[in-house]
Amino acid sequence: MNHTGTWDPADASVGDFLAPRGEDIARIMAAVRTIGRFDDPVMALSDELGYLREHPVTVEFLLLWSAGITWDPESAENLAYLADPRVVRRMCRMGADLQLANLLDASVTAGIAAGVDAEEGGGLAAGIISVACELVGDTGRSTPEGVFRTWRVARLPDTLRPDSGAPESGKAGYRAYDAELERLLAPV
Repeated sequence: MNHTGTWDPADASVGDFLAPRGEDIARIMAAVRTIGRFDDPVMALSDELGYLREHPVTVEFLLLWSAGITWDPESAENLAYLADPRVVRRMCRMGADLQLANLLDASVTAGIAAGVDAEEGGGLAAGIISVACELVGDTGRSTPEGVFRTWRVARLPDTLRPDSGAPESGKAGYRAYDAELERLLAPV
Protein backbone atom coordinates (compact mmCIF):
# COMPACT_ATOMS: atom_id res chain seq x y z
CA MET A 1 0.00 0.00 0.00
CA ASN A 2 2.84 2.40 0.77
CA HIS A 3 4.09 2.03 -2.77
CA THR A 4 0.80 2.75 -4.56
CA GLY A 5 0.69 6.46 -3.83
CA THR A 6 -2.87 6.05 -2.56
CA TRP A 7 -4.51 4.30 0.34
CA ASP A 8 -7.06 2.46 -1.78
CA PRO A 9 -6.63 -1.34 -1.64
CA ALA A 10 -8.02 -1.58 -5.18
CA ASP A 11 -4.83 0.17 -6.36
CA ALA A 12 -2.54 -2.36 -4.66
CA SER A 13 -0.98 -5.22 -6.58
CA VAL A 14 1.20 -7.64 -4.67
CA GLY A 15 2.65 -8.89 -7.95
CA ASP A 16 3.54 -5.37 -9.11
CA PHE A 17 5.18 -4.70 -5.75
CA LEU A 18 7.19 -7.94 -5.73
CA ALA A 19 8.33 -7.97 -9.36
CA PRO A 20 11.11 -5.36 -9.08
CA ARG A 21 12.04 -6.52 -5.57
CA GLY A 22 12.77 -10.16 -6.31
CA GLU A 23 16.40 -9.85 -5.31
CA ASP A 24 15.48 -8.44 -1.91
CA ILE A 25 12.89 -11.16 -1.34
CA ALA A 26 15.47 -13.79 -2.33
CA ARG A 27 17.96 -12.32 0.18
CA ILE A 28 15.38 -12.52 2.97
CA MET A 29 14.39 -16.07 2.07
CA ALA A 30 18.04 -17.20 1.87
CA ALA A 31 18.71 -15.76 5.33
CA VAL A 32 15.52 -17.40 6.67
CA ARG A 33 16.67 -20.73 5.24
CA THR A 34 20.09 -20.34 6.85
CA ILE A 35 19.01 -19.14 10.29
CA GLY A 36 16.42 -21.89 10.64
CA ARG A 37 18.51 -24.54 8.92
CA PHE A 38 15.40 -25.17 6.80
CA ASP A 39 15.44 -27.71 3.98
CA ASP A 40 13.69 -27.52 0.59
CA PRO A 41 10.33 -28.98 1.72
CA VAL A 42 10.07 -26.46 4.57
CA MET A 43 10.99 -23.55 2.31
CA ALA A 44 8.43 -24.72 -0.25
CA LEU A 45 5.72 -23.94 2.31
CA SER A 46 6.25 -20.21 1.81
CA ASP A 47 5.40 -20.61 -1.86
CA GLU A 48 2.41 -22.82 -1.09
CA LEU A 49 0.99 -20.17 1.25
CA GLY A 50 0.91 -17.73 -1.66
CA TYR A 51 2.04 -14.60 0.16
CA LEU A 52 4.87 -14.04 -2.32
CA ARG A 53 2.68 -13.91 -5.41
CA GLU A 54 -0.31 -11.92 -6.60
CA HIS A 55 -3.30 -12.10 -4.28
CA PRO A 56 -6.13 -9.70 -3.47
CA VAL A 57 -5.54 -6.91 -1.01
CA THR A 58 -8.76 -6.14 0.80
CA VAL A 59 -9.62 -4.08 3.85
CA GLU A 60 -10.59 -7.31 5.60
CA PHE A 61 -7.12 -8.73 4.88
CA LEU A 62 -5.50 -5.53 6.16
CA LEU A 63 -7.63 -5.68 9.30
CA LEU A 64 -6.41 -9.21 10.03
CA TRP A 65 -2.81 -8.35 9.06
CA SER A 66 -2.86 -5.50 11.59
CA ALA A 67 -4.32 -7.73 14.35
CA GLY A 68 -7.69 -6.02 14.29
CA ILE A 69 -6.48 -3.01 16.26
CA THR A 70 -8.75 -0.70 14.25
CA TRP A 71 -11.75 -3.01 14.64
CA ASP A 72 -14.82 -1.18 15.87
CA PRO A 73 -17.37 -3.70 17.19
CA GLU A 74 -20.05 -1.02 16.98
CA SER A 75 -19.48 -0.90 13.22
CA ALA A 76 -19.28 -4.65 12.69
CA GLU A 77 -22.37 -4.56 10.48
CA ASN A 78 -20.87 -1.87 8.28
CA LEU A 79 -17.27 -2.45 7.20
CA ALA A 80 -17.26 0.65 5.00
CA TYR A 81 -15.36 2.61 7.67
CA LEU A 82 -12.40 0.30 7.03
CA ALA A 83 -12.08 1.66 3.49
CA ASP A 84 -11.51 5.21 4.69
CA PRO A 85 -7.98 6.12 3.51
CA ARG A 86 -7.00 7.26 7.02
CA VAL A 87 -8.07 3.89 8.47
CA VAL A 88 -6.33 1.97 5.66
CA ARG A 89 -3.11 3.93 6.25
CA ARG A 90 -3.36 3.26 9.98
CA MET A 91 -3.93 -0.47 9.41
CA CYS A 92 -0.96 -0.59 7.04
CA ARG A 93 1.34 1.14 9.50
CA MET A 94 0.20 -0.96 12.45
CA GLY A 95 0.41 -4.09 10.34
CA ALA A 96 3.95 -3.24 9.26
CA ASP A 97 5.01 -2.63 12.87
CA LEU A 98 3.42 -5.87 14.02
CA GLN A 99 4.62 -8.01 11.12
CA LEU A 100 8.19 -6.71 11.32
CA ALA A 101 8.33 -7.49 15.06
CA ASN A 102 6.84 -10.93 14.36
CA LEU A 103 9.41 -11.52 11.61
CA LEU A 104 12.25 -10.68 13.96
CA ASP A 105 10.77 -12.91 16.66
CA ALA A 106 10.33 -15.80 14.23
CA SER A 107 13.90 -15.35 12.96
CA VAL A 108 15.37 -15.38 16.46
CA THR A 109 13.20 -18.31 17.53
CA ALA A 110 14.20 -20.28 14.42
CA GLY A 111 17.87 -19.58 15.07
CA ILE A 112 17.66 -20.66 18.71
CA ALA A 113 15.68 -23.79 17.83
CA ALA A 114 18.21 -24.69 15.10
CA GLY A 115 21.15 -24.16 17.46
CA VAL A 116 22.56 -21.22 15.52
CA ASP A 117 24.84 -19.21 17.81
CA ALA A 118 23.87 -15.62 18.54
CA GLU A 119 26.73 -14.09 16.56
CA GLU A 120 25.80 -15.81 13.30
CA GLY A 121 22.05 -15.80 13.95
CA GLY A 122 21.99 -12.22 15.14
CA GLY A 123 23.72 -11.13 11.95
CA LEU A 124 21.22 -13.08 9.85
CA ALA A 125 18.23 -11.73 11.81
CA ALA A 126 19.56 -8.17 11.55
CA GLY A 127 19.96 -8.62 7.80
CA ILE A 128 16.43 -9.99 7.42
CA ILE A 129 14.95 -7.05 9.31
CA SER A 130 17.09 -4.49 7.51
CA VAL A 131 15.92 -5.66 4.09
CA ALA A 132 12.31 -6.02 5.31
CA CYS A 133 12.35 -2.42 6.58
CA GLU A 134 13.57 -1.25 3.17
CA LEU A 135 10.70 -3.14 1.55
CA VAL A 136 8.17 -1.45 3.83
CA GLY A 137 9.43 1.82 2.37
CA ASP A 138 7.59 4.03 4.79
CA THR A 139 10.06 6.93 4.44
CA GLY A 140 12.19 5.89 7.38
CA ARG A 141 9.33 5.21 9.76
CA SER A 142 10.20 1.51 10.00
CA THR A 143 13.82 1.09 10.99
CA PRO A 144 15.77 -1.98 12.07
CA GLU A 145 16.50 -0.32 15.41
CA GLY A 146 12.82 0.48 15.94
CA VAL A 147 11.80 -3.09 15.08
CA PHE A 148 14.43 -4.43 17.47
CA ARG A 149 13.24 -2.17 20.29
CA THR A 150 9.61 -3.12 19.67
CA TRP A 151 10.53 -6.82 19.66
CA ARG A 152 12.52 -6.42 22.86
CA VAL A 153 9.68 -4.87 24.84
CA ALA A 154 6.77 -6.75 23.23
CA ARG A 155 8.20 -10.28 23.09
CA LEU A 156 11.14 -10.80 25.43
CA PRO A 157 9.48 -10.10 28.79
CA ASP A 158 6.99 -12.95 28.36
CA THR A 159 9.79 -15.36 27.46
CA LEU A 160 12.36 -14.24 30.02
CA ARG A 161 10.25 -13.72 33.13
CA PRO A 162 10.93 -16.34 35.82
CA ASP A 163 7.50 -18.00 35.55
CA SER A 164 7.42 -18.18 31.73
CA GLY A 165 7.87 -21.92 31.34
CA ALA A 166 10.60 -21.42 28.74
CA PRO A 167 13.59 -23.68 29.38
CA GLU A 168 16.67 -21.99 30.77
CA SER A 169 18.58 -22.90 27.61
CA GLY A 170 15.97 -21.05 25.53
CA LYS A 171 16.11 -18.04 27.84
CA ALA A 172 19.88 -18.00 27.51
CA GLY A 173 19.53 -18.10 23.74
CA TYR A 174 17.10 -15.18 23.70
CA ARG A 175 19.38 -13.17 25.99
CA ALA A 176 22.36 -13.84 23.73
CA TYR A 177 20.42 -12.87 20.59
CA ASP A 178 19.11 -9.75 22.34
CA ALA A 179 22.68 -8.68 23.19
CA GLU A 180 23.93 -9.37 19.65
CA LEU A 181 20.99 -7.59 18.03
CA GLU A 182 21.53 -4.60 20.30
CA ARG A 183 25.19 -4.53 19.27
CA LEU A 184 24.22 -4.66 15.59
CA LEU A 185 21.05 -2.58 15.46
CA ALA A 186 21.00 -0.27 18.48
CA PRO A 187 24.56 0.35 19.62
CA VAL A 188 24.90 2.47 22.71
